[in-house]
Amino acid sequence: MNTLAKFINNKREELGLTIKGLSIASNVPVTEIEELEEGRQLFMSVTTRQALAKVLKCETHEIKALEKDIANEIISPEIIESLKQLILNGAGGLKCPKCGASLVTKIEKMYDLEDNLVLHPKAHCSKCPFQILS
Repeated sequence: MNTLAKFINNKREELGLTIKGLSIASNVPVTEIEELEEGRQLFMSVTTRQALAKVLKCETHEIKALEKDIANEIISPEIIESLKQLILNGAGGLKCPKCGASLVTKIEKMYDLEDNLVLHPKAHCSKCPFQILS
């Protein structure tokens, strides 16, 4: 069975990169890459995942499939709904209910079949895998 740690380590070595070389090329701190390869970090932010995928010459979904997404399992639906309302009301500085890091929020504007504007609040944590996909 492939793990996130093994996957990143194998891809890095296939490309002949050191941990420091991967860090420089991806702009991801050496300590974060070390934690990933040692299995001490089981998930990463969207930005980190994209940066590593680009340098490791793989797709982001290949990395994401190996991450352990435990964040959304412990957050109550009431908290999620509360966060959605805060996002729609323009609240800033929201914190992740799982780890306390900053939430990156946005409101997607879509139109239904009758051409009515429908707003969808979205958010993801800047550090852990928590996300709101409305």
